[in-house]
Amino acid sequence: MDGNGRWAKRRGWQRIRGHEKGADVVRETTETCAQIGIERLTLYAFSAENWKRPEREIAFLMRLLKKFLVAERPTITKNNIRFTAIGRLELLPEDVKSDLRETIAMSASNTGMVLCLALSYGGRAEIIDAVRRIAHDASRGALNPGTLTEDSFRAYLYDPGMPDPDLLIRTGGDVRVSNFLLWQISYTEIWVTPVQWPEFTTEHLHVAFRDYASRERRFGDIRE
Repeated sequence: MDGNGRWAKRRGWQRIRGHEKGADVVRETTETCAQIGIERLTLYAFSAENWKRPEREIAFLMRLLKKFLVAERPTITKNNIRFTAIGRLELLPEDVKSDLRETIAMSASNTGMVLCLALSYGGRAEIIDAVRRIAHDASRGALNPGTLTEDSFRAYLYDPGMPDPDLLIRTGGDVRVSNFLLWQISYTEIWVTPVQWPEFTTEHLHVAFRDYASRERRFGDIRE
């Protein structure tokens, strides 16, 4: 969900105004996806690299996240959404972690779309953390490295049950994946738009879905 800061700067505003508007777009996008039957939506909300930003901006983003986790509980309940999160969550402030755990718990029995926030997340970090857990299990004799497969490796990722994404939507115009779900997106279709996240609408979302539906996915195979 890229472009919040640039969107605000273009208008002569502080970057935090872009993040506030972006949070509104998150709500609209989430509700739309839940209502049309999307099974899982993962939003790259705060990357591992975002910790390098100015302290003031980080503090604001954490306050905004805390507000979102509480304010969106009625939306989550109304749409039967199961909420979850991935990343190095231990690095988040204690009050944010508390609200995060509560929102996850209150939605755990919901059976609709899974909404996953990637927080303090990096694709390389996820793979490194998985390798560390594999090495730990191997060192104590709980794992034979020679039997490791792609499926058994997946069990060490942050969310082993996460299916590989069908579609990756990148707003803001940058044609790169920016360390997002590096293991999982090997065969994911990518749709890039120059539209910055605060201006991303339901219509843009449907354009992305229509474009995805027109593609032929071969997964390395040959289709006659």
